[in-house]
Amino acid sequence: MKVTEHIANANGNTLFSIEVLPPQKGKTIDDLLKVIEPLMEFKPPFIDVTYHREETIYKKRADGLIEEIPLRKRPGTVGICAAIKGRFNVDTVPHLVCGGFTPEETEDALFTLHYLGINNVLLLQGDQDKNAKSTSKLSAYKYASDLVRQVSDMNKGKFLHEETEAEMKTNFCIGVAAYPEKHFESPNLNTDLKWLKHKVECGADYIVTQMFFDNKKYFEFVDKCHAAGITIPIIPGLKPIAQKSQLSTLARIFHIDMPEDLANAVENCADDKAVTRVGIECCINQSKELKAANVPCLHYYTMSRSEATIEIAKSVF
Repeated sequence: MKVTEHIANANGNTLFSIEVLPPQKGKTIDDLLKVIEPLMEFKPPFIDVTYHREETIYKKRADGLIEEIPLRKRPGTVGICAAIKGRFNVDTVPHLVCGGFTPEETEDALFTLHYLGINNVLLLQGDQDKNAKSTSKLSAYKYASDLVRQVSDMNKGKFLHEETEAEMKTNFCIGVAAYPEKHFESPNLNTDLKWLKHKVECGADYIVTQMFFDNKKYFEFVDKCHAAGITIPIIPGLKPIAQKSQLSTLARIFHIDMPEDLANAVENCADDKAVTRVGIECCINQSKELKAANVPCLHYYTMSRSEATIEIAKSVF
């Protein structure tokens, strides 16, 4: 079932969903399944599985030259989605990114998902490979809107290098990302909204936000989206803070603000155990306020750990 169908069938009730990471290369899927299992008590209608684009590493060859090697530290998103779907009978949402793929490779991946019966995707620009020195590697697209357009075309039976409309059509529900505090590359929020609307016009069916810690910013963002003519569901993404160091790292990496009361509470904690307690309580309060406002779904970034999310869900759902 599509994410949008789950939202429609909820009749205004707020759904619970989670996002997990693929295991690191060389590790089994068992630990990930153990993380998900206790969270099934809260009946998530869908589970997101992130995709981590390849990184570039450099190794010295026997002849003394440096070799550029592409490496994915967390491979297997599609297979993990199929395994979760089979194990827990829940819909899965694989993430697909622009970088590191040709359009043909992207099309092949989408056919694989279609044949597996996975009909939800979250389409992202993805992080840049900060280590890469070469510009020769092909990438499908620079922007997520181009990826949205390709999936939307496949839903219409339009495939690459085909001169006529194909007999088969895919049936993907397309999710995209949004940033209540604006994407770091955008000069301002209004410009960011313009490009978000462009993704919707290209075929996006729903939106998931980046994490935020101030609900006011989410509500203001939703109002701005509606004023701009964006009417598809906007799912808030949440993550409890767990370490004092995250006050700076989350702000730096994700370009988000920390509310003053949360920052002060974390700064006053004696250790990270106390920080985790503060983070959970803050996320519970945040979740309750959002749920009272009838948001379509609360989407938790678990980082493949279940303890905090379980405690939050028990208090909210």
